[in-house]
Amino acid sequence: MAARITRLRPWAQLRRCGLAGSRRYSSAGYPGVPLSTPLPHLPRPTYATVDGHDKHETRITVLENGLRVASQDKFGQFCTVGVLVNAGSRHEVTFPSGISHFLEKLAFSSTAQFGSKDEILRTLEKHGGICDCQSSRDTTMFAVSAEVKGLESVIDLLADVVLQPRLTDEELEMTRMAIRFELEDLQMRPDPEPLLTEMIHAAAYRDNTVGLPRFCPTGNIEKVDQKLIHTFLRNYYTPDRMVLAGVGVDHDQLVECARKYLMGVTPVWGLGKPTDVDQSVSQYTGGIIKVEKDMTDVSLGPTPIPELTHIMIGLESCSFLEEDFIPFAVLNMMMGGGGSFSAGGPGKGMFTRLYLNVLNRHHWMYNATAYHHSYEDTGLLCIHASADPRQVREMVEIITREFILMAGSVGEMELERAKTQLQSMLMMNLESRPVIFEDVGRQVLATGTRKLPLELCRLIGEVTANDIKRVTAKMLRSKPAVTALGDLSDLPTYEHIQQALTSKDGRLPRIYRLFR
Repeated sequence: MAARITRLRPWAQLRRCGLAGSRRYSSAGYPGVPLSTPLPHLPRPTYATVDGHDKHETRITVLENGLRVASQDKFGQFCTVGVLVNAGSRHEVTFPSGISHFLEKLAFSSTAQFGSKDEILRTLEKHGGICDCQSSRDTTMFAVSAEVKGLESVIDLLADVVLQPRLTDEELEMTRMAIRFELEDLQMRPDPEPLLTEMIHAAAYRDNTVGLPRFCPTGNIEKVDQKLIHTFLRNYYTPDRMVLAGVGVDHDQLVECARKYLMGVTPVWGLGKPTDVDQSVSQYTGGIIKVEKDMTDVSLGPTPIPELTHIMIGLESCSFLEEDFIPFAVLNMMMGGGGSFSAGGPGKGMFTRLYLNVLNRHHWMYNATAYHHSYEDTGLLCIHASADPRQVREMVEIITREFILMAGSVGEMELERAKTQLQSMLMMNLESRPVIFEDVGRQVLATGTRKLPLELCRLIGEVTANDIKRVTAKMLRSKPAVTALGDLSDLPTYEHIQQALTSKDGRLPRIYRLFR
């Protein structure tokens, strides 16, 4: 009986003290404060809201000097801001190719305010920041991710990096060394995709615009100096060719910082007017580029990689400004593809045509992947395939047949799957703040406005099987662009590939040999 009373005593105390008494033991330091009441002496929390459509829109302001300022709301204590410039390797028509490649490597080096790259990084570290610069065929992008509280310091730093680079002899020599290493690495890399992409652009747009080299050719490394870079910057780094974009920042504050640090500033190359700005429109030529190469020594480690021959065949599509851009994006997703040894199941794209029709049926093929490159005045849809050198001819015929089959019947299920997959990929990518920043910057730079993700998803959902057939028929009327890398002894001629792409079944012309 005594033991039973001892067991019941704590419960009796709990009933006497009530609920508040019981909380005295669990709310250390805050006795008697219910869970529904904010704790005293703590900052009041700020919650994200979804009220009002304006929170989802991209705000754009054009300053007096032509600079566009664009921002997108995103909840959080960090932001991504940067400057995008309408300048890339396609604008190097009258210059030695490779200047944009140099500028990418020289970015965030010493400036008028900062004596070295280390000083810039230390300044960014105060705000938890990181920086990056990327140059493409048509755009150069300087970007910083940091705390919102350091926005003004970050804009000041970005303005100095873009407009006041020192470009010392020592920095230029270090950049030459870095570029030589990168070019050697490209030739030795087991994955030839970057090299093939460079080659397919050179074949499709021979000696013009996006066909110009993105990587600095070896022969031009010593030609690029401070004077040449300043001349290029004077022509293309003008306010009307720039966008200051920010994600997770207040638009009015971003505009104020832009006026303070990017207006009325004399750049290091002077205020002279641009004299030789290239306005040429891309000219699709088609053609073939072949590189015979011994692939036996390409290996990731002690396990040798099989010797492969790599083929890429492309046809002209359309620019991202045209209405057909969305159907082409769906077509690219429908073709899909990848490597033969991709891990995973149907969720990783195993239902795309290049898996079902190519990799699943032909065990000897190591890779079959579709790519779509799109620019403001042209586009290129291509398929990359890899196989043993003895089966190159059969591999080429399989790829040409897939191009012809694009214009055939499109299954309702495969079309819906491709559209859903594209919408899903779009929305998942746009959950990342740096991706939103690049999307905002590139769209505003190219069009002056931004299409929101919901509008893009609606356009994707409206694509029909007839749209796919129509854009494919248009694409098949262009000359093919072909690149080949490796042992090319069995590679069909360019004329035979062209005949296959104009035939009804995509087959290569039959050839007969007495001796093989």
